[in-house]
Amino acid sequence: MAAETLKSGTGAGGAAAVRRLLLDNGALTALIVLVIAMSALSGDFLTTDNLLNVGVQAAVTAILAFGVTFVIVSAGIDLSVGSVAALSATVLAWSATQHGVPVVLAVVLAVATGIAAGLVNGFLIAYGKLPPFIATLAMLSVARGLSLVISEGSPIAFPDSVSHLGDTLGGWLPVPVLVMVVMGLIAAFVLGRTYIGRSMYAIGGNEEAARLSGLRVKKQKLAIYALSGVFAAAAGVVLASRLSSAQPQAADGYELDAIAAVVIGGASLAGGTGKASGTLIGALILAVLRNGLNLLSVSAFWQQVVIGVVIALAVLLDTVRRKAGATPMAAGTGSGGGKGRQAATYGLAAVVTVAVVGATSFLHGGNPSSANPKVGLALSTLNNPFFVQIQSGAKAEAKKLGVDLTVTDAQNDASQQANQLQNFTSSGLDSIIVNPVDSDAASNSVKAADKAKIPVIAVDRGVNKATVDALVASDNVAGGELAAKTVAEKLGGTGKIVILQGQAGTSAARERAEGFAKGLKAYPGIQVLAQQPADFDRTKGLDVMSNLLQAHPDVQGVIAANDEMALGAIKALGAKAGKSVQVVGFDGTPDGLAAVKNGTLYASVAQQPSQLGKIAVDNALKALQGKKVEQTVKVPVKVVTKENVAGFTG
Repeated sequence: MAAETLKSGTGAGGAAAVRRLLLDNGALTALIVLVIAMSALSGDFLTTDNLLNVGVQAAVTAILAFGVTFVIVSAGIDLSVGSVAALSATVLAWSATQHGVPVVLAVVLAVATGIAAGLVNGFLIAYGKLPPFIATLAMLSVARGLSLVISEGSPIAFPDSVSHLGDTLGGWLPVPVLVMVVMGLIAAFVLGRTYIGRSMYAIGGNEEAARLSGLRVKKQKLAIYALSGVFAAAAGVVLASRLSSAQPQAADGYELDAIAAVVIGGASLAGGTGKASGTLIGALILAVLRNGLNLLSVSAFWQQVVIGVVIALAVLLDTVRRKAGATPMAAGTGSGGGKGRQAATYGLAAVVTVAVVGATSFLHGGNPSSANPKVGLALSTLNNPFFVQIQSGAKAEAKKLGVDLTVTDAQNDASQQANQLQNFTSSGLDSIIVNPVDSDAASNSVKAADKAKIPVIAVDRGVNKATVDALVASDNVAGGELAAKTVAEKLGGTGKIVILQGQAGTSAARERAEGFAKGLKAYPGIQVLAQQPADFDRTKGLDVMSNLLQAHPDVQGVIAANDEMALGAIKALGAKAGKSVQVVGFDGTPDGLAAVKNGTLYASVAQQPSQLGKIAVDNALKALQGKKVEQTVKVPVKVVTKENVAGFTG
C-alpha cells in the first residue's frame, strides 16, 4: 500500500512539474507549437531564407517592444512608440537629405527626438498626473502630426549610409536581425543589472511602497519613458532603412503589436513582471504567425482575427498562471540555479523543436511540386473596389491559364507589403506581380526578387529605383488631362475648383496630378482654390472636402484622383453635387459608375481594372517563360458620363 502511494505521489509530482513548466514558459511553448505547425502545413516555411525573413519581420516590433517592456514592467503604457518611430526617422531623413546635416549628427537628432518625446510623456505622467494612457495617446497624435508636417505628407529618401541598416552582411545575414539582438541584450542588461531596472520592478510592484522606501519615483518615470523613446527611435531608423525612405505614416498601429509582444511574452499589464527574452519570444510569435499565414495564403483580415485571439489567450494564460501560483521571474532577481534551470529549459525547447521540425520536413520531402506556374499578387489594399477588380481580373485569367495565384493584401502598409514580397521571394514563386503601397518603399523588396531571378510585374503603380520586367498601367497622365478638360468644359472654361490628390509617393498620384496640371493650362479661366491629399480613400475624401467647403463655399468643381475620393466629396457636398458643383472622378469603379448614372458624379475617367489584372497575369507568365514583354503596357482610359455610361462595361 505504501509503495502504491509513493508511486502515485511521484506520478502526480511529475504531472505537476510538467504543468508548472508549461505555465512558467507559456510563450516559449506557444512559439514551439507554432513553428512545428507551420513547418507541417507549409513546405516553404522551414527554409533558411524564410527563417531569416521571420527575423527581419520581427525586428522592428521587437525593438519597439523592448522599450515598451520598461514601461509595462513599471505598470505604465506607451501608445506613442509607433508615431515616435515615424517622427524620428522623418527627422533623420529630412535633416540629412534636405538640409545637408552630416549623417552622424542627423542620427543623433533622430535619437534626441525619441528621447524628447519620451521625456514629454514622462513629465505629463509623473508631474502632470495624467494617466499614461491619455498622455501617450496625445503624443501618438502629436508625433504623427509633426511627422506629416515635416515631410509635407510625402516620403523622404533615406541617406544611403544609413540605408545599409536594411541590408545584409555577407549577402545572407540581415542587419535588422543583428540590431534586434543588440537592442535585446541592452534591454536585458538594463532590466537585470542596473539601478533603473530594479526601480522599474519596484514601481510596478507597488509604487507607493517604492516611494516610501526612498525611490525617486517621478525622476525614474522620466528616465523610463525616455528609454522607451530611444528604442522607438532605433526601431524607426531600422524600418525606414528597410523601406529606403522615411514614411510619415510608417509604423501606424505598431504600438499595439509592441504591447501585444510584451504581454504574449509573459509580462503583466499590472506591472512588476516582464523579461526581455519573453518580449523577444512574443515578437517572434507575431512574426511567425504573419509569415506562416502569408505562406498559407490566409487573408490579412483573418490574420488580424488570429492575432487578436493569440493576445487574448496570452492574457488568459497569465491569469491562470497567477491563480496556479506560478511565479514568472523578474529579470535579474532569480538565483543562479533559477537561471540555470531557465537556460536548460530553453536548450531543451530548442532540441525538441529541431527534432519535431526535422520529422515534419519528411511530410513535404516526398510531395511533388505543382506543375502549374506559381505567381504571387501583392496588392496595396483590398479595401477599395478598384483593387478588388484587379484581383478579380487576375484570378479569372490565372484560372484560364492554369496558374496558381496567391494574393496578399498589405492594407496600405508599406512595411507589411515588404514582408509579403520577401515571403514571395523566399517561397520560390515563379513570378511576382506587385501593386506598390509606395513606389519608393517597394524598391528593396523588388531588388531582392530581381537578385533571385524572379520576374516582377508592376501593376497600376510603378516601382522607383528598381527594375521590373513590365509596368501594366493606365495612362495616368493622359487620364488626368482628360479629367481636367472634362470639368473645365462643363464649367464653360471659367470657374473655381478644388483637387483631391491621391496617396503621396505613389506613381498613380504623381502622374494623375501631372495630368491635371497639364490639362488645366489650356483653361486660364479655371482657378484652383486648393489641392489636398485624401489618400485614395472615401472617408478621407469626405473629411477633406468638408473642411475645404468651410474655406471655399463658392467652389464650382472638384477633380478627384479616384472615384472613392470623389464619392466622399459628393457626400460632403450633399445637394450641391451634380447641380451647383460638378465632380469628376477617376477609375470607373462600379460605385463610381452608379453615381454617374444617377447624376451626382458628372464623369469618371474610367480605367479597366479587371483588364489591368488580366494583362498583368499574362505578362507575368510570358516573363517567366522567357518571352519578350513590353516594358510599359498602357491600358486605355475613357471619359464616362451619363450619356455613355449604359454602354460602358469596365
